[in-house]
Amino acid sequence: MKSLLHMRHCALTLAAAASLFTAQARVTLPAYLSDDMVVQQQSTLNVSGRSDRSGQVRVTASWSRKAFTAPIGPDGTFAVGLPTPKAGGPFTIVVDDGDRLTLSNVLAGEVWFCSGQSNMEMPVEGWGKVLNYEQEVAAASHPEIRLLQSKHVTALSPAAEPQVTGGAWAVCSPATVANFSSVAYFFARQLNRELKVPVGVIDSSWGGTPAEAWTSAPTLAGVVDHQRNAQAILAANGDRDALCRKYEQDVLDWQAAYDRADAGMHDGQPLWTTSEQTGDQWKTMQLPNAWEWQGLENFDGIVWFQKVVHIPAHWRGKTLTLKVGKVDDLDVTWFNGHQVGTTDGYWIERSYTVPARLVEGGKAIITVKVKDGSGLGGICGDAAALAIACGDEVISLAGEWRWHVGVALDDLPYRAIHPDHQNYPANLYNAMVHPFAGFAVKGVIWYQGEENASRWKGYTPLFQALIHDWRRAWRNAEMPFYFVQLAGWQEPAVVQPNSSWAFLREAQAAALALDHTGMAVAIDIGEPYDIHPKNKQEVARRLALAALAGTYHKGHYQVPQCTGHRVYGQRIELTFNQPVTIDGTAPQGLVVAGPDMVFHPAQATASGRTLTVWSPQVTMPVAVRYAWGNCPPNNLRGTGGLPVAPFRTDR
Repeated sequence: MKSLLHMRHCALTLAAAASLFTAQARVTLPAYLSDDMVVQQQSTLNVSGRSDRSGQVRVTASWSRKAFTAPIGPDGTFAVGLPTPKAGGPFTIVVDDGDRLTLSNVLAGEVWFCSGQSNMEMPVEGWGKVLNYEQEVAAASHPEIRLLQSKHVTALSPAAEPQVTGGAWAVCSPATVANFSSVAYFFARQLNRELKVPVGVIDSSWGGTPAEAWTSAPTLAGVVDHQRNAQAILAANGDRDALCRKYEQDVLDWQAAYDRADAGMHDGQPLWTTSEQTGDQWKTMQLPNAWEWQGLENFDGIVWFQKVVHIPAHWRGKTLTLKVGKVDDLDVTWFNGHQVGTTDGYWIERSYTVPARLVEGGKAIITVKVKDGSGLGGICGDAAALAIACGDEVISLAGEWRWHVGVALDDLPYRAIHPDHQNYPANLYNAMVHPFAGFAVKGVIWYQGEENASRWKGYTPLFQALIHDWRRAWRNAEMPFYFVQLAGWQEPAVVQPNSSWAFLREAQAAALALDHTGMAVAIDIGEPYDIHPKNKQEVARRLALAALAGTYHKGHYQVPQCTGHRVYGQRIELTFNQPVTIDGTAPQGLVVAGPDMVFHPAQATASGRTLTVWSPQVTMPVAVRYAWGNCPPNNLRGTGGLPVAPFRTDR
């Protein structure tokens, strides 16, 4: 009996050892090579991976009788080019290095890479909750649609392998689609319906990220405004410590430049805190309120606020409480030239103590320096939280304040970003684009731009460089690239000539000059108070229309655009690339200016491909703009009801 037990123990030990050896010897593949994947039809599938064995790897696919082999290199890597069939399946792929690894339920069809920031990332349900999301999720049983989602990862040099959610492709179902990119899913669904072939979509997106983070360092080294940083990144060759040292010095240099540029400071001392400021450059604003709603549109930087109040005589020599509301982001507050408090934090209610020794009866000057880095800025919150008090007696500070710009961030170089941050140049390209470039795709869809809006001046060359960059990565100079032009967001306004979002949209549209590109205009489906509009179905439909026409030659798609203009007396005649109609009884979003470049709402009549524009307030018209603002009204339509892209004639 003891002998039999010993023999059984030995057999189990040998079996376990063999199993462990097999697991260790098992070939490993990138995450995009898995069960349930879609391979790009009639292309070459790069079956690359690692093996701890020597010799060669043999790859076979059930769509072909031919076997393909490749040697295993000294470093354990191998790569086999496997020709793919016409759309169909399911198929199996076997990778054999002495042990067989079988990939099952593989389909051949169309594969698209989907990237950008939060409006691409926005899931069907999850935090996004698109239009009719409950019905959309419940109906999302599409076995011919496959989903692959990149994790949020960064890298200081190009990564070899992608990191994906769940480790593999997933079949589209209510369970798998809920937290997947809504634009990518709806785009895949539209292609699947129209082409009647399997569709795979790879979601590699991250909210709040700029285009430079998605562009390789070698490409950025040739892009204006990014050259110095990119060259330093290349020189560091992935050395994080070296890049961190550079970052620390860059922050010190930038902060010094910021402080020097502040008109309200001189040699580190405030200039506007000891006396009442009444010059013409000091304007008035109603507080509490975000300054974006009070005339400082799209402004980030430093603004000085001042309020003169009358302190009752019986408050003299008593400690006061000064409430400054919810400041966005940082404040420094003075009472009669003496600093009484400072807080750095978004939307935190400020309450400072004014020492009794500073309190005299009569006029008192309250000065607040507000520094804001992005989004809304100013002295905000409830009116009751903006006050000065002595015990139970309260004087409201809500109402009119005088203000003066200290410095605009747009006038400074872009602030340095830490090398570990996702927005650091090339970090997302390295970790979330480059590792996928070995996997054949048909094309790219892209939804990004919000994070670059404040730096729109450099977006035209940057965005076009990104497109070239990705085409180079996939070794396909004609790879289709379709993108979404920013939807409307923020307070609606008809006349907004300095809108950074309008300028960014113009920079996006400039990429249409590149071959094999297309744009989905979304100006009409934005939501003023939600930067993530819910109607992602229509965004994806327009992207699909562009892809179906431009890549698959099904149907016709052309962005409705203004192509020229001529001035006739007091009217301007605009020409378009297709017939244009006014959706409603009167045009919305058209403005016209004379030589003073002051814009006024305009009237118009449409006839075929022309639109005649005028304003009773402009006798010598020189320029027309349409849908030119953060969230402008708009109702011009082209073929098929597609919205006319925002434009200006005075570029």
